[in-house]
Amino acid sequence: MFIQIESTPNPATLKFLPGKTVLEEGTLDFRSSTGSEKSPLAQRLFAIPGVTGVFFGQDFITVTADVEDWSHIKPAILGGIMEHFVTGMPILVEDAEEADENDGSEFFAEDDRAMVDTIKELLETRVRPAVAQDGGDITFKGFQDGVVYLNMRGACAGCPSSTATLKNGIENLLRHFVPGVEEVRAS
Repeated sequence: MFIQIESTPNPATLKFLPGKTVLEEGTLDFRSSTGSEKSPLAQRLFAIPGVTGVFFGQDFITVTADVEDWSHIKPAILGGIMEHFVTGMPILVEDAEEADENDGSEFFAEDDRAMVDTIKELLETRVRPAVAQDGGDITFKGFQDGVVYLNMRGACAGCPSSTATLKNGIENLLRHFVPGVEEVRAS
């Protein structure tokens, strides 16, 4: 099994591409080992000293670590991913509920539904595919008083360039296509 490794804009995060489907749909974000019991692979990766976050996309895994030098931790991560896929273990245990991308807590006024639908469509078609290439994900959280609130996940969470991505990229896109959007903030 050959696993490709890519850097991300976040120096604390690397993207691993196992050449296999990781999740059939959606994404999963584990920001600590707490809650990772529903994923044998996440548990295996959190057992590696220095690992502080694990994110699963459709065909990639991003790992965030609190390390100065990735060369010491990278072989253990590669070994953990390879062993997981070779043994045929599932990414999620059968009885575990999949995480809802929006954690079920979206907020917006019902009068803004058409605007929110447009925002979500732009995020889904233009933003999320580009962000996934960098090992992350951005999902809609809410809209209130002209402000769009987004969840930053995977490599995007804690990334030094995420503010620039929000302000120069996503905010400009949404302001252009959706009258009424004044600002975008991470929540």
